[in-house]
Amino acid sequence: MFDRLQGCFYSITGPQSDSVRTVVERIASTVTRSLPAVTLGVLLNVLDGVSYGMIIFPASGIFTSFGGMGVSMFFVSTVISQLVYTFGGSGFAGANGSMMIEVVPFFHILANSIAGQIGEENVREVMATTLAAYALSSILTGLSFFLLGWLRLGVLIGFFPRHILVGCIGGVGVFLIITGLAISTRISDDELTLTLSTLRFFLLNTHSLTLWVPPFSLAVLLRLITMKWRHQLVFPLYFIAIPTGFYIIVAAAQLDLGVLRREGWIFEVAEASQDVSWYQFYTYFDLKAIRFGPLWSTLPTQFALLFFNILHPPLNVPALSVSLGVDIDTNKELVGHGYSNLLAGFLGTVPNYLVYVNTLLFYRVGGTTRIAGFLLVLANIALLLVGTGPIAYIPVMVVGSLIFVLGIDLVKEALWDTRHRVSRSEYITIISIMICMTAWDFVIGVLFGIVISCFFFVVQNSQRKSIRACYTGDTAVSTVRRPAAHRAYIREASKQTMVLRLQGFLFFGTIAHVEDTIRSFVDDPAWKLNPVRFVVVDLSLVAGVDMSSAEAFVRVQRLLAAKQVVLVFCGIHIDSPIMKALQSVGVLGEDYVEVFELFNDAMEWTENAYLRVWFRSQKMETTPVVLPGRQDVGIGMDHSFASSPRHLQLRDLGDRTIAQAADFLSPNTTSEPHNTLIKAFSSYDEVNLDIIRKLAPYFERMSVPEGLVLWDQNDQPDGLYIIESGVLRATYKFATHTPDIEQSMVPGTLAGELSALSGMPRNARVVVERQGVLWKLSTDYRQKLERNDPQLAQIFVQLVLKAAKIDNDILLAALATRQ
Repeated sequence: MFDRLQGCFYSITGPQSDSVRTVVERIASTVTRSLPAVTLGVLLNVLDGVSYGMIIFPASGIFTSFGGMGVSMFFVSTVISQLVYTFGGSGFAGANGSMMIEVVPFFHILANSIAGQIGEENVREVMATTLAAYALSSILTGLSFFLLGWLRLGVLIGFFPRHILVGCIGGVGVFLIITGLAISTRISDDELTLTLSTLRFFLLNTHSLTLWVPPFSLAVLLRLITMKWRHQLVFPLYFIAIPTGFYIIVAAAQLDLGVLRREGWIFEVAEASQDVSWYQFYTYFDLKAIRFGPLWSTLPTQFALLFFNILHPPLNVPALSVSLGVDIDTNKELVGHGYSNLLAGFLGTVPNYLVYVNTLLFYRVGGTTRIAGFLLVLANIALLLVGTGPIAYIPVMVVGSLIFVLGIDLVKEALWDTRHRVSRSEYITIISIMICMTAWDFVIGVLFGIVISCFFFVVQNSQRKSIRACYTGDTAVSTVRRPAAHRAYIREASKQTMVLRLQGFLFFGTIAHVEDTIRSFVDDPAWKLNPVRFVVVDLSLVAGVDMSSAEAFVRVQRLLAAKQVVLVFCGIHIDSPIMKALQSVGVLGEDYVEVFELFNDAMEWTENAYLRVWFRSQKMETTPVVLPGRQDVGIGMDHSFASSPRHLQLRDLGDRTIAQAADFLSPNTTSEPHNTLIKAFSSYDEVNLDIIRKLAPYFERMSVPEGLVLWDQNDQPDGLYIIESGVLRATYKFATHTPDIEQSMVPGTLAGELSALSGMPRNARVVVERQGVLWKLSTDYRQKLERNDPQLAQIFVQLVLKAAKIDNDILLAALATRQ
């Protein structure tokens, strides 16, 4: 803070080598340019101090004669904040500090609560406890600001629901309008109740109308004027003109000030308080007189006040930074606010903050230096020392108009400005908070706003679809490269798989729709049309799962297990909160439940299960096909329910696809690589065995161990491979910010074909996942084939391109379903 001040000093005075005369001239020039801004700042503080300082204490009971003391407290807090901001507490050189006027309603709650508990006959105890409560609010506010800035959490305040704050602002606006009515008609807060008699008093009583209608009309007139003329001097000049015109009329009509004071046109300040010193409120600070029980009981209100306080600077500072084009660190500003409020609290006065409007006007009139800020400090101190005597000569309509102006502005900001900017539920929340604050209490209003916002949040989010997509497994195949016959079989068999992709946060308001959707899979008539075997629940786009949702999956598991349907969870990291939530209810340990980290792994596992069903139905002892990925099935679907509709459907599909492809192989072609070449190409075109026989000599047999890296991404191609046995796994890495994509390749498929034909670098890393045998057509042998038999080479290239095209279409389709 002091480094910032020192830098500002040098920016004003110039280098140390400058002469004393030059420095003095520069300071004098700065002072001269700052005088208009200081004059405007003083005027704004006078208006705010008289208006809101007068109502720091309730205007009823034992607090009736303490309006002047409230003005003194206003200026003490303002001087403290101005000193802190000027001497480095703020990055704004011309920052204007002032008492936090929006929290006056909370002060009234504190004061009335303490007076009610202690008893109004105990004036010293009530005043000592009330002043201690006001100082405590400053200390709590200062600690909160300091910690928020020190921990660099200022930005987080901006994430608080804006419509709740707007509702609170509207509630304060209604309070100020009501306070303006009370100030103008000179009635106490106790008399101002929401009853029919009060309404008659304001609307049918002639004297009352003559007192509140003029200031209210003046406030409305000012807003109409500022709609057309937005000059920063309109506001202060307008409120200078009001008392000037008032006293011109008084002088011209030769009216008696005493009569006007009794009739409520001028403030009636008790004789004892007209000559009180600015420090009189300190005489009420008596530690022995403080009642700590009533003070402790004000904590709920203190925290509500604190909540309202801490929302202002994180919103005002960035807005002011944008308006002035000054780069400001919000966290440092919060630390400065912490210092100013802690100092105000320890000096026994009310909270303060950097005032957006005053600072903006101060800058525009020329108050852009810390010298201007320091001059404003001196002017505020002068106002403080003058005392409260002049208040007895201020027309009530001046203060009433000021309060009405701010009240109307706040209500307009809450109700009119937001009418097309917020949703219906948010608008209802704003109105509800305003009504609650007006009818009952500010603390209740804030709490009610939070409760109703939570209610609308639940309602709105329960109406949002947590199911991103729902489809059968035939449209969400895995990325595994399989022989065409296997692919055809899986395409049909996967219709027994239902895929449910979820999104957002799953909680008690959204899980009911998910549960009903899964229930519809196993209920008639859907079950009769398509009896499912797997329900794959993809949670990769789910942000979290609450306990209600986790327990709903337990009910789903029991429902599916009764029909021997496997519930497959995927998209869950082993250490994720979602995994912990599901583990906490025990659903992952139940029968017919499987878990995979990736969606592709889950689909690959279900496809392998379908293949196992058919192959083991042909020969129970072994599975004559190599399958990638996780090898366990663990659900008994290959032996159980052999006569079930699902099982019979799979057997029929296998007979029409895999069996027919196997029958195509001639029993006379038992040698390799003939069978492997036939498996790889027979499904794409009619393959002549003579062509296969001519191609075979160009292929080299390779036995590859598990873990061998065939090639890395961006390696130059050395040929293409056809898999006889074993499994290869390719890993595609397209960008650093995207996850790797893996693809398994099983016997009867090709690997590295496109890069080999194009001569371009490899686009993936390929590793042997399970040891096997490969048949390699090297680049040299391919060129030899082209030289020896160009027609055969052309036929072979066409077969390879057909296979590559289908394999790539499968890969793209699999990736598209993950979006």
